Amino acid sequence: MDLELVDTGAKRDSRGRRIESREERERLLESYDGSGLTQKAFARREGVAYNTLVYWLKQRRERSQAGGGVESKPLFHEMTVPSCGASLLEVCLPEGLILRGGDAQSLAALVKALRC
Repeated sequence: MDLELVDTGAKRDSRGRRIESREERERLLESYDGSGLTQKAFARREGVAYNTLVYWLKQRRERSQAGGGVESKPLFHEMTVPSCGASLLEVCLPEGLILRGGDAQSLAALVKALRC
């Protein structure tokens, strides 16, 4: 039986595990997003350990949340609103939801309740 050793040039750690560059990791995650496969099936297809893929996805989600992505908490700035009998306040949330009301404290409480 003949054997052939193919060196792909991939870096390996001391245990023989493949070390992916950040660019390759991001490419794999983007490929996963569009694959429609389960995490387990995608990991098997790409030759990546399932737990490694899950860890990479968790890291990306945490970076997105900490970096001001869509999933981040809204920023609030305190301001004084003059009291007028017929004034209407409006809060436009990033996902397109618009809240209207006459009481700033009630609107702030509503936004906070929606974000929990």
